[in-house]
Amino acid sequence: MSFFSLVSILITLAAVSSYFNYRYIKLPTTIGVMLVALVASLTLIIIGPYTSGVREQAASLVSRIDFDKVVLHGMLAFLLFAAAIHVKLDSLGREWLSIALLAVVGTLMSTFIVGWVTWLLLGWLGLTIPFLHALLFGALISPTDPIAVLAIMKSVGASEQLESQMAGESLFNDGLGVVIFLILLQLSGLDTPAADGSVTSSSIDMAAIGILLLKEVGGALLLASITGYTTYLMLKRVDNYQVEVLLTLALAMGLYALADSLHLSAPIAVVVAGLFLGNHGRLFAMKDKTREHVDTFWELIDEILNVVLFFLIGLELLVLPIESEWLFAGALSILVVLAARWFCVASIIGPLSKLTSQSKGAITILTWGGLRGGISVAMALSLPASESRSLILTLTYCIVIFSIVVQGLTMGKVIRMSSRSTKE
Repeated sequence: MSFFSLVSILITLAAVSSYFNYRYIKLPTTIGVMLVALVASLTLIIIGPYTSGVREQAASLVSRIDFDKVVLHGMLAFLLFAAAIHVKLDSLGREWLSIALLAVVGTLMSTFIVGWVTWLLLGWLGLTIPFLHALLFGALISPTDPIAVLAIMKSVGASEQLESQMAGESLFNDGLGVVIFLILLQLSGLDTPAADGSVTSSSIDMAAIGILLLKEVGGALLLASITGYTTYLMLKRVDNYQVEVLLTLALAMGLYALADSLHLSAPIAVVVAGLFLGNHGRLFAMKDKTREHVDTFWELIDEILNVVLFFLIGLELLVLPIESEWLFAGALSILVVLAARWFCVASIIGPLSKLTSQSKGAITILTWGGLRGGISVAMALSLPASESRSLILTLTYCIVIFSIVVQGLTMGKVIRMSSRSTKE
């Protein structure tokens, strides 16, 4: 099957699922589409033994999709740029301290807390994995993905402060989470199999981690500054919205590909460039007509790719290794991740509330609103073959499905209840 045929089938199925959800289920689009895909996958799994290879054909189709390349080396460039270009820097500026602490300190804390507790939990269940592999799981599950919840926050009247904190944290912890994951992947030895095909674990070298972080993050910031400012100068010299929309598209795609090839943090690079262009560029380099078309274009790109991404998450169930004891471990890991999220948020927002005013119910809302999504699944699927991979993938999938369906669908109620509670 050609690449065009595969993409055509995927887009068609996603569009039909979106229509079915809009007409009959009436859930938020991304959640509804994922549920349709999940139900379809479960149906194929159930009827599989009674049909002649239907499930196998569907699973074969899904297995042709390299989720890692599609998301981490494709969709993520558009999704992060589309989100960043619509975020107001003045809102982020007012909450810069909480955003920085949540995105950096919170992600690092979550990585090690989730990794350590999961390692202990799996050992207790008799599913022992190396400690560094458990840290890899902590790194890939820690980045939050509030795409499905931001619209709900606005619709139920969540405070602007909470919206800024949630959006800012997710933009930057996605990039940092990928960097931490890649560093731990190198240190674990999983990305460099031995000559006999086995994998080995390396000791944690803090100096090596510092150098890699400096290169990945610092280099990304420098590259984003250069390319973003160059694009800004080009936009100032053009008064044609078709050309200007194309320039923003070129920046998102070209910058991500260049940063990726230079082994820099491509997610952080496109976020910084998107923030610069969406604020300074929008104000000084675009006319009203151009702003309108740029907004419409990137909103449409964001909506389409999110529908496709969440549809893919639902379809991945067809190729997921299913073991009853792994599913039990996955259910327990949901509690671990939620507890770690609450601890990290409370450790940051609690002390900050003594210094600056925080929204009512901030800790509860930020904890429950820390959804996990396609990035986590993509990183789990990118793990090289090892004895730990299938187990980590199952744990990740259980958490992502719970996060999107349960947390996503109850987020509005949590916001309303928490906002009426006593100030935290």
